[in-house]
Formats: sequence, C-alpha cells, structure tokens
Amino acid sequence: MSISPVKRLILETMWVVDKPAKAQEIAKDTGVSFPSVMMHIIGLTRSGYLQMPEKGFYVITEKGKKTLGLPKIDKDKASEILTYLPLEKSFHFYVDYGKALNAQAASLQDFCEKIRMIDIGSVEFHTHRGDFEAWFNSLGDVELARKALLIREQKMVGEELRSKLFDVVKSRVEELSKIRKQQDSTA
Repeated sequence: MSISPVKRLILETMWVVDKPAKAQEIAKDTGVSFPSVMMHIIGLTRSGYLQMPEKGFYVITEKGKKTLGLPKIDKDKASEILTYLPLEKSFHFYVDYGKALNAQAASLQDFCEKIRMIDIGSVEFHTHRGDFEAWFNSLGDVELARKALLIREQKMVGEELRSKLFDVVKSRVEELSKIRKQQDSTA
C-alpha cells in the first residue's frame, strides 16, 4: 500500500525512535505540526501501522515496518549480522581523510562500545560521509543502515549524535540477540 510522504515520515521516525513515543515527541522530531501529526497518528493506528501500548504512547507495528519495506530477520540472518569480523572487514575509525585513529569495531556489539568513547570528530566525520550506513549494509543489516541514514538526515552533531547512534545500535543488537535466542529455544 502506498502512503503519503508525511505518513511515511511519521512511520520512519517512530521506527527510529524504537520505543513508545508521544505525538508531541514525533511532531518535534519530524518538524510537522502537532495537530497534523496527531491526525496522521490516529489514521495510522486505525489502519494497523501503529499501536497504542499505553495511553498517549504509540509504537510502530510489524505492518508499519513492512510498509517501510523492511526485510524480516530470521535466526540465521541475525547471527550473520552479529558475527565478529576479520580485521579487513571491521569498521576502521578515522577523524579525517587519511587520519586513522587506530581503532576498529569488529562487530555491532564492539561498535556500541567504541562509539561511546571514540573522538566525537570521528563520529561526525563518518556520519557526514555515510560510512556507518555503508558498513551496516555490508553486515547485511538494511534496517540499521536506513536508521543511520535517517539520523544523518537530521544533521545532529556532537554528543547528541553520539548518543542517538549508540542508542539505535544498542537497541538493534538487543533485538537481533533476542531473535537469535528465541529461534534457538524453539528449535
């Protein structure tokens, strides 16, 4: 089903937030007026793209994620994305062109640990260039790559950028770990 650009923006924002959010927060994050966001949220909820787990808070549903074109992740894919990589496939942090920091992330979990303490100039450098998106795609995680793109488009800087990247990647690691574990317990 095709949805309007504003509804798509709201769904993408809800997806990046990845936790129950109030309409005011979504309005602030999207730059769309609160009345308009509220109207769209009501419509998206009635159509099954969002749900309200508690009064005044909304989350994206699987149907909403499917509308955004996000692939379903199974146990094997989750394991593949979470695996440790050899040095040549690890993410190598730079602070500028030709200025390596001698720091690498060999997995998404390792990335979470490194992103919290790496030079903020490196975080901004790689975000601006789209390097994190490219690496997440190389891991096979289209969903995380798209989240990184949406973060880049918000033009965040400094600690706000670091914090957002950390939260999004940490949440993704936890989600993928659950998928891997759930399917292990059902096998």
